[in-house]
This record gives sequence, C-alpha cells and structure tokens, in this order.
Amino acid sequence: MRSTSIGDRLANLREFRDLTQEQLAERAGVHVDTIRKLEQNRRSSARINTLRALASALDVELERLLGQPTVTQEVPDEGGLLALRDAIQDVSTLPGVLADDLDEDPPSLDEWTDSVRAATNLYWQGRYSKLSGALPLILRDGRAVARDASGAVAERVWQQLALAYQLAASLTTQAGHTAWAFEAVAKQLEAAQRASDPLMEGMGVSTLSWVLLRQGRWTQAQQIAERKADALEPSFRRAKPAELAVYGNLLVAAATPAARQDKRDEANEMLNLAQAAATRSGPTRAYGTAFSPVDVQTQAVNIAMAGQDNEPAQALRLAAEVDLGAITRPVHRASHRLDVAQAQYQTGDGDGALTTLLDVEGGQPEWIKYQVLAVATVREMLEADRRRKSELRSLAARLGVDPTL
Repeated sequence: MRSTSIGDRLANLREFRDLTQEQLAERAGVHVDTIRKLEQNRRSSARINTLRALASALDVELERLLGQPTVTQEVPDEGGLLALRDAIQDVSTLPGVLADDLDEDPPSLDEWTDSVRAATNLYWQGRYSKLSGALPLILRDGRAVARDASGAVAERVWQQLALAYQLAASLTTQAGHTAWAFEAVAKQLEAAQRASDPLMEGMGVSTLSWVLLRQGRWTQAQQIAERKADALEPSFRRAKPAELAVYGNLLVAAATPAARQDKRDEANEMLNLAQAAATRSGPTRAYGTAFSPVDVQTQAVNIAMAGQDNEPAQALRLAAEVDLGAITRPVHRASHRLDVAQAQYQTGDGDGALTTLLDVEGGQPEWIKYQVLAVATVREMLEADRRRKSELRSLAARLGVDPTL
C-alpha cells in the first residue's frame, strides 16, 4: 500500500474545506497547476514557501500538511511525550479540582537544579527521546520543591522551573505539538513572574514567539518579541551580558517572522541591533540558551532564505563568513547547516546539498527527523533526481519520505 503523500493530504484537506483547486490556488497565491500535479502525485513536493502558503490557505499548520512525526524516535522506559503533556496540563492546579495528597519527599534544590541543567544539555544535543523521558518528572519535582520553598530560595526555584517549562515548550514544538507548547510557555511566563525575573520573562516571550512562528502566526510572533525587546532595551554602556543576551534573542526572534512576511528591511534592521548587542556582550550563556555574534550571523542566513523572495545565493555568501567552530550548541550548528543545504539546492548544487544533509544527519540523526525543512528539501531533491542516487534514497527513507517518488 502506497504511503500517504503530501498530494493525498492536500486533496483531503481541500475537499474537507469544500474548495476547488482553483479556489485554493487563489487563496494561497500559487499556480493551480502546482496543486493539480501535487494531488495527482505527478509532483511529490514543492518549495517550502509554497507549502506554507497552501497550509495557511487551508487553515492548518504546515506540519499537518507535511505529515511531520509527533512522537520521539525511541519509546522511553519512563516518561515520554504523553507523560510530558500530562505534566504540562497538570489537572491538580485547576480551580475546583481536588488533588491527591503528595506523600513523596521532593529532591533537594541543588539536586533538582542539576537535573534541569542536564535536561538543557540534552535538548541542545538533540537527544529528544531521552529528554522526553526525563522532563515529566523534572516538572513534577520542581512544583513540589517550589511548594516547600520561601523567600529568596523560592524565587530561585521559580526561575529554574521557568527554565524547565521553556524546555518543555521547545521539545513539544519540535515534536509538532504546538498547542502543548503554548501551554508550557504560559507556565514559563507565570513562573518567571513568581521569580520576579524580567529577563526570564523576556526569554519566555522569545520562546512564545517561536511557538507562534511554528503555528504560522507570523504577525503575532513578530509583534510580541519586538515589543518585549523595546521594553527590555538596555543601556549598552552599563548593561550586563545577560541583559544584552535576552534583548538580542528577542530581536532575533522578531526578525524571523518579519522575514517570513517579506518585511526584509525590518528584519535586517533588527538583526543589526542584535549584532550590536552580541558584539557588546560577547559569547554569553544565560536562561537556558546562548547568544553571541555567530548566533546573529546564522540567523542572517536563515532570514535570507525566508519569504517568497528568498535569496539563496546571498544566504551562501553569508554562510561563508560563519565560523562553524564558534557554534557551541550541536542543534544550532545542525539548524544552520540545514539552511545551507536548502540554499545549495536552490542554487543548483544538488550534490553539495546532499553532502550537507548527510553531514547534518550524521551529527543529529534524531533531530533531523523533526525538521520540516529537511523533509521538504529531500522531497524536492527526489523529484528532480534522474540518476536515482542511492545515498539520497536511503536518506529519504530514514526521514520517512517514500524513496520511490
């Protein structure tokens, strides 16, 4: 039995919406022939911006159109994504719900803080299966530690709990559960307020902007990050590195959805401000993330590939200036290299794109399976492949793409 293709899902969604191919083409701003060829499986994919436009016109998230996996690669012995959902949507915290008495003693603050730090490292290493097994207990233990804490200790606990919810939001977004991620960010922002930490609140808004971006809510994603950056704008002369890092992360978060909306001048202006902040702060680790000049450089590459009028040649020129050795987080390096692979393919360098994708997979075999850009690029490459490259077809199979397309 043939696996469900993008064209199959497109036809089902279009018919469910009671739209003709012509009506969908008009709503999405794409050529009707593209829709016909996809639905007839004469084309297996299209440019990522075309797929985004079709998903938006059908009022669904891109991940649903592409059939992105929503499970981790391995089933953990304990925890897992459903357990993480239950930990995020903790029914015992709802008004009117009579919760069970908690008999178990929570871990010590130092022991629990170490577990949050270890979980952060798992996320940036791309080890999602192991992280999904650890996070539910970390969230439950964190709430228990917070119940027993008071004063300055309580603020420290709530700050760490905000970081744990940030991890939950990030992981569930990567796994295609953006509704759960939205709830996790709400918990992160609440914890940041209880910690009396405006910078953690800023990171929460940055995370929320990314969740909204993945939901296709580009205008809101830009607005909330831009407003928060304005509110937290530091004095460059007196600012601490962490203040500059949070401010810069918010600017980068706002620039991405601006570019998706083809507001390239606005996006570049925000990146220039972020670059100034990064130059002033230097490489900084704060609030579960990192910020440095190379972070801004890689985002410039990403933005060159965004929007309908993307510029792959410019993306490659910018990428040539990036020092890969300065990228400290493995997932960040993989994400940047994925942008490079797409740019290589769009400039006609299919062999180079395949080499880059295989390099990314070699370093991040679990992470790459969740990346819609990787899947969409491989689909495009398969469609144009006339030599039936065995390496490309093996990669497609590992990413869940039908290699017979």
